[in-house]
Parts: sequence; C-alpha cells; structure tokens
Amino acid sequence: MSFPVLGNLSLGFNSNVGLSTFLYPMNGELATFMHPDVSASEFLGKLRNVNHIQQELDLTILSFGFRGFGGYNTFSLGVRENIGMSLPKDLFTFMKLGQDGPTSHYNFKNIGINANAMAEVAFGHSRQILPQLRVGAKLKFLLGVGDANIRISDMDVTLGDEKWSVRADGEMDICAGDGLKVPTYAESGKHYDNPDDANLIDWDGLDYDKFGLSGFGAAIDLGATYQLHPDLEISASVLDLGFVSWSNAVHAKTGTTTWEFDGFKDVAIDKNSPNYETNKFDQQLENLGNDLEDAVEFHRLSDGGSRTSGIGATITVGAAYTAPFYRGLKGGLLFTQRIDGLHSWTEGRISANLIPVSFFDLSVNYALSTFGSSLGWIINIHPKGFNLFVGSDFTFYKVTPQFVPVNNLNANVQFGINFTFGSKSKKDALKPLLPSW
Repeated sequence: MSFPVLGNLSLGFNSNVGLSTFLYPMNGELATFMHPDVSASEFLGKLRNVNHIQQELDLTILSFGFRGFGGYNTFSLGVRENIGMSLPKDLFTFMKLGQDGPTSHYNFKNIGINANAMAEVAFGHSRQILPQLRVGAKLKFLLGVGDANIRISDMDVTLGDEKWSVRADGEMDICAGDGLKVPTYAESGKHYDNPDDANLIDWDGLDYDKFGLSGFGAAIDLGATYQLHPDLEISASVLDLGFVSWSNAVHAKTGTTTWEFDGFKDVAIDKNSPNYETNKFDQQLENLGNDLEDAVEFHRLSDGGSRTSGIGATITVGAAYTAPFYRGLKGGLLFTQRIDGLHSWTEGRISANLIPVSFFDLSVNYALSTFGSSLGWIINIHPKGFNLFVGSDFTFYKVTPQFVPVNNLNANVQFGINFTFGSKSKKDALKPLLPSW
C-alpha cells in the first residue's frame, strides 16, 4: 500500500538544448543568442535539426496491491500531465540571421506545442503462466482535464529588399471543459477591417471561469518477463496504448492568404505632414508588428465540438543478468521508444544493480537518448513492512545559482514511500513487468 500522495512521484524535464544554448556570458553579464557579438556559427552549432523540450509529472495519489484471482492485483489512483515543444533548427536560424543578403528564404516544418492533464484510475493483474513466463496487464480509465495541441506543419518566410512575405499552414485544438472561453474578434467586439477576420481568435479575451472534466478515455499496459536462464531474464512491454475522447473542443486553422509587407508608405516626417498620427514612422512600425502577429493568427472553425486523440504509447524491451559469482549484482539493458508524433523520443540505457544486504539496494545507470547522454541512480530501502526509494535518471554537474542545469535541461526526480503487509512466498511474489534496475 502506498503512502497517500507520496507513493510514487515522478517529475522530469527533458531537452536536447539548455541555458548555455541561448545565454552567453559577456562582460560580466548574460546576453541572449540574439546579441550581435554572439556568432551565428557558435549558436547554430549547438542546435539539433529538431529541438525538443518536454516536462512530465506522474503522481500516484493512492495505490495498493493484493494476491488473488490466481496472481497479483493492483489498484491505483493518480494524476499525470505533460508539456512538449518541438522546434526546428531553421526557426532559430531565421531569428538569428534574419535577412542575410538581397533575399533570404526560410521554411519551417513541424513546429509543435502540446500539453495535457488527466486523472487515471487503474486496475492491474499479473500471473505466472509457465515456470519461466509471467505476464501482466493494466487497464486504465482516463478522466481528461485539459488538452492543447498547436502545430505548424509548414511555414514559408521570404525577406527581400522589395518585399517581405509569410505563409503559414497550421492547426490548433484546445479542450478544457465548458469553462474555457475562446472568443473571436466578432464575439469580443474587436475591430477588424477584413470580413474574413471575423473568426480570428481574440487571445486577449481568453477566459477560464470554472473547472470541469473535458474528456474520457481508456488505455492498457501489457507486459511480460521470461526467464531464459537462471541468470538471464528478458522483458517487453507496451504502455499507454489508448485514447481520450475530448468534448467542448475548439478547432482553429491558420489563414489561407499570404501576408505581405512591401515597405512603409508616405512616412510623415513632422507634425505638419498630412495624416501625421496615422503615417508617422512609430505608428507604421507598430502596425507592422501587429500585422506580423496576424501572419500566424488562427481562425476558429468550430467551438464545442469533439475530438479523439492518443495519449502517446511507449514500447520497452529489456534484459537483466545476475552475476553467477555474486547473486547480489545484476546488470541490465533497457531500450525505450516513445511514440507520440512530433514529441517522440528514443533511449537506450545500461545499468548495474547492487544488493549488499537484504533490505537495501542501489543502482547506477547510463543512457544515450534523443536528449543526449545521462548518468542516473536510484536507492531503495526496504526493511520488512516498509519501502522507500529515491532516484534520478539524470545527474548534472553545472548549475545556476537557482539550481537550473546549465547544459541540456535534463533533470528528474523519482520518489516513493510504500508499506507492505503479510508475507510473500517466492512463488507468489509480485514480479514487475520490467526488470527492476
């Protein structure tokens, strides 16, 4: 049985970029990558073709397990949320270089921002099928709190001496219950000149006035372990294979026209010039900024509709080998593939697990992944009737005074307190769906 709220906490940040990618020491201060003294080659050389930033929280509020029905059973209640961004390198090239020569053309593909939050009620069961084979499954019922998915599939920007132009092709879906209000220009009374702009989303009028569930869904985890040899066990699993059906959904798309700017017109030099307030340079510059915002504005196409989305599945394959010369030493390999569209990632991890005494074990591991390399660790204290674990998949050595990693923004913590009751025989003891590193 888990300690309420603290039975299993996992909070993490994953990224293949970090503070040192965007901030540079200069004359005793920090300057952004946009500073003219930061060379384009230095900044752009730190970027990948696709740059990921992700944050995840998985919190178990209550869980317990018991033997019965021919195996071992679990129940858990928890919450989970994640935020992900996928940003192509060309986007930062455009920001840094801008117009480089008489004409510069940029094309960005697959810019994505995704966020969701949901509650989860799960029932699990695992059992021994053969002396060497154990299988398990977990059925999850999902209660959606909110979901947002913004994606620019294609964007063209041309900067020239004669004209600037921007064309964007993107979609947006937002769901957060009937308390979310996403008004259009027409609904909020905002001024617009083009009748086609009546359904532009007015972000200034965005409001959320009451909490409510926005979706319902289900998912399943499947896993198995097989003892190939007394010293070698292999495992595989598919996690979070499921969906959420969202209601009160807002769907929007970018406009179909190309935004163009061909220079300032009839700039008013002084107050005696015709239409000074309209044509003065400061006002035209402000109008340009507003027009640039409109270049990638979204038109609301539907409100209060429904949509169905996946929650992102994870596939794992692992192996654990127990040293024949010392049974308290175990080595492991684990391959993980996250399948979540633009926010997918891959990881390979090796580990060494040491059990010096019956109530204490520790593990160290090393991984190569989409987010770079990392060194992790975990400590597990489990005397009779009690279990406490704490660990992290990332160890960082250089941080800011605010304890933020300077290099790749990779940091997480895993923590849990659980209580055990009764005795477990070797035959009936719960074995995890994955090797416990």
